[in-house]
Amino acid sequence: MIMKQILQIIAYKSLYGVVYIISLLPMTLLYAMASVTFFLSYHVIGYRKAVVIQNISRSFPDMKYGEIRCVVKKFYACFTDYFAEILKSISAPAKVLDKKITFENLELIDRHMNAGRNVIVCLGHCGNWELLNFMPYKLLHDMYAVYKPLRSGIINRLMIKLRSRFGIKLIPDKSVIRHILTKKSSAVYLFLADQCPRIKEEKYKFELLNQETYLFSGMEKLARISRSAVIYLHIAQLSKGNYKVTCIPICSEAESTNEGEISQKYVDLLTENIKEEPYGWLWTHKRWKR
Repeated sequence: MIMKQILQIIAYKSLYGVVYIISLLPMTLLYAMASVTFFLSYHVIGYRKAVVIQNISRSFPDMKYGEIRCVVKKFYACFTDYFAEILKSISAPAKVLDKKITFENLELIDRHMNAGRNVIVCLGHCGNWELLNFMPYKLLHDMYAVYKPLRSGIINRLMIKLRSRFGIKLIPDKSVIRHILTKKSSAVYLFLADQCPRIKEEKYKFELLNQETYLFSGMEKLARISRSAVIYLHIAQLSKGNYKVTCIPICSEAESTNEGEISQKYVDLLTENIKEEPYGWLWTHKRWKR
């Protein structure tokens, strides 16, 4: 057992060292590597290409085939660029990232926090959502991200290390209820709420992009139980490597809303976010597999 733990520590530190060294490469070189990856994933391997085409064509039934092909191709180009940007963010100085990511209406979070309320911030897999790990640098409040632990302990530890660089704290999804209800001071909680729930999990059903879609009920129910304010993060890509993140209010007092109201507003805002930049959502995910 001890030997296994030692080997895992060595593997983790070696992997982190390799990733960190790669992140020190110039951004132009990282983007060049991303272009090669795009060529392989789109033109050669066709990684989940059938899934992407099916998802987009069903989501936009009025879109012509030529338009679908353009969106699919741009999705793969952006998707591979995102990985290059994530790698660079591992070592990039905060001042550099601050010029790349613009936040709007953060005072909305400050207002709720100063009033003693928790703030649940929900978003979708739009744009380069991983760069939101930089968000605590812009806030003066405790910030937590809810996540599902990965099966690989080494990879899971690496992801926690990379995502917590600027002070964000990660909470396993099964522990968040106890945490938010027992924590004495208010905090900001980040939820990626557009993932497909497991069959046994309690969920809501809505129409998202012209398709019946199940969403986790946990985010909304947690907001109501903890009497939190809820905010949506709208992510827009201004140009290659540059993003604008806007805080949009969903509700200021979750306990005063009707069941399903918060989730419906989330779906509406997510739909608007996706339609604004259809190439920016995570189309490789089998979102409607059930």
